[in-house]
Amino acid sequence: MSRNVPQPKSSDSELFFIALLPPAEIQAEITEIKQYFAQNYNSSHALKSPPHITLYPPFKWVTENLPTLEQTLAEFTASYAPVGIILDGFGKFSTRVIFVEPLKTTELIAVQANLITYLESYLGLVDENSKTKTFNPHMTVAFKDLKRQAFKAAWPEFRDRQFQVNFTADCLTLLIHNGQRWNIHRKFPFMASPIVKLKNNNNLT
Repeated sequence: MSRNVPQPKSSDSELFFIALLPPAEIQAEITEIKQYFAQNYNSSHALKSPPHITLYPPFKWVTENLPTLEQTLAEFTASYAPVGIILDGFGKFSTRVIFVEPLKTTELIAVQANLITYLESYLGLVDENSKTKTFNPHMTVAFKDLKRQAFKAAWPEFRDRQFQVNFTADCLTLLIHNGQRWNIHRKFPFMASPIVKLKNNNNLT
């Protein structure tokens, strides 16, 4: 059942996105890689957000209706279990993006799909790309300002570089853009046991 939420206007809305963030020590490791790209390949745009796996891409939301968005995310995570994440090496999109690559586990694919469905059902938020494109989880370390020549130099360096770490994402994170960078607005802990999670996955999909 979709809640009655007014459409955003540029004068009274903020830009948000929803993601899974690794623990602080893994964030620090990946931020060092981002800094390496900034120093050696003149690509610093990835430093404008904490290391993350995007589950719902940037969207505008009316500021006065922020409590409704927060309530909906809290309700989703209350019936969802923590998500195991496996990071394994590096990947790329075309010649403009290099990222730490998460394995496409059943858990990770499911939480993204269920979140997309939940937000569309309860808030009327529609991610058109999710309807036509396959979810490709990634944790970006260089993009947007990574020039073609820099990519050609960087990719051979990172293509076979080892980076393997596992962690459990124990919450969803809502991030907000302040005009310069993305900052954490609020975290929503996953509260359910794996058994409850499986039950809710069946209900949502």
